[in-house]
Amino acid sequence: MQQRILALGAAALLVVVAACGDGNKNPASASAPATSSAATEAALADGSTLKATAPGQQSPSGKINSLQPTLVATASTGRFASAPFTYRYQVLKGSAVVDEGVSSRTSYRVSKALEVDTTYSWRARAEYQGAYGPWAAGMSFTTPEFIEGYIRGAEVYDPLTNGKTVGMAIGPVQWLPGRGVKLLAETSRITYRLPETLEIGEYSLMVTGIDEGSPGGKTKVMSMQEGQNDITTNDYRYTIEKRGRDYATLPGAIAMRVIDGDAENEGRIHDTRRVFLNMSDSHWYFFRTAWDHRHAELEIRDASNGNRTVYDSGVGLVHAYRPTPHYVHVGAPLARNGHDATIPGMIVKNVWISARPRPDFPEFTGQ
Repeated sequence: MQQRILALGAAALLVVVAACGDGNKNPASASAPATSSAATEAALADGSTLKATAPGQQSPSGKINSLQPTLVATASTGRFASAPFTYRYQVLKGSAVVDEGVSSRTSYRVSKALEVDTTYSWRARAEYQGAYGPWAAGMSFTTPEFIEGYIRGAEVYDPLTNGKTVGMAIGPVQWLPGRGVKLLAETSRITYRLPETLEIGEYSLMVTGIDEGSPGGKTKVMSMQEGQNDITTNDYRYTIEKRGRDYATLPGAIAMRVIDGDAENEGRIHDTRRVFLNMSDSHWYFFRTAWDHRHAELEIRDASNGNRTVYDSGVGLVHAYRPTPHYVHVGAPLARNGHDATIPGMIVKNVWISARPRPDFPEFTGQ
């Protein structure tokens, strides 16, 4: 008997509206989320087929700081019985749906980067076994305009796609509007002097043009140090290396070296595992290194191939990474041998250096 009552209750949750009038079966926009039986009955008149209230919308709204926001709603309520609702989310630009997804949760992360400085609306509805409730009233938000870079304390954002840098461009470079900056020689680099030391944080960027056929030997994608003396023996050397074709042993190998306070102490020199990485000049790659007082790591993802992780390795630290003054480079300065600096020809964009997580830049689309 109890099972029969539960079955009847679940069945009562679904109300399929008979075709009548003009036969319109498409869901239409509803007003504010219904919270009473009368409002729920009224919602069925707009084409919905599920006796449930519209979800309440919480965020985002207004000006936001992400190009790939998470939409957050409150749960719908069934009129006769509870059910494991799923929720359909839509993001619209004007009347056009630009992103849509279904989630079992009352939140959904937009699946792709949206356009910068653009106003969108979004809505959600509950669904259950093919039936659907009324749409929530639309909310709107405006995406940020990630165009101008900045240096603020121990934080740097530098898009490098706008023909300039907030750092110092050293050596020959070529600005590629909308694409990034091309570092033309081993002596080329972009350098940032942080007003404050970043003891715990991350340094990340997007790069292309670094396959194993690139010229050079122990060439670098990115690096950090204390002051401006020779980076090879710097007490706070931090280098991410991609060996070029001129290196006799394992060209194309990736590795990271971190020295935490004393270059003459072997116990303070830490290397991640060195592995060959077959990279394509036609792909964009995401390089991210992060550190705290006890650990440093390097992660590389192929942004042109499903954002797939292709390298992930870390090292333990003995001493806090605390360079003063703190210099950060795209590429690297020439080493004491006059070589082993930047990968010639690499193209870089969207540099991020901060204690905060990396924002959702539009880096994994339109490559």
